[in-house]
Amino acid sequence: MIKFPSRIAVMVSMVALFAGSALLVSAAPKEPKDAKCPVSGKGCNPEKSVDFAGGKVYFCCGNCETAFKGDSAKFSAKAHQQMVSTGQLTQKGCPFSGGAVKPETNLDIGGAEVGFCCNNCKGKVEKASPEEQVTLVFGDIAKGFAPAAK
Repeated sequence: MIKFPSRIAVMVSMVALFAGSALLVSAAPKEPKDAKCPVSGKGCNPEKSVDFAGGKVYFCCGNCETAFKGDSAKFSAKAHQQMVSTGQLTQKGCPFSGGAVKPETNLDIGGAEVGFCCNNCKGKVEKASPEEQVTLVFGDIAKGFAPAAK
């Protein structure tokens, strides 16, 4: 058995604890059938989808698919939220600042786990209604999200 000096043992323990806590906040991506339609809010039919922002957006029916194609900007925040919840978009930074995400700032936003750089950014979202939260976090994804590696 190898004995570590106490300073190294403490550092190893801290790294293991941090790695374990990061795993606890990671949510498994939802299957398309378990996601919410960005138009109606109902469950999705995996056979009804369109290509959007480097991935696929799923719908409950052909009518919602048609509505999305007619005005995708109107539904883009909910579409981005769905893409995060299904693992097609991954978080690369705080949705507001683009800065590094701190694990203790995670929130569930419409079924997608999202982290923030600080409690100020987190608080801004916490104060908003659920509908406003989706728009705040997923309306402009440039700073916070990127297509998942395939």
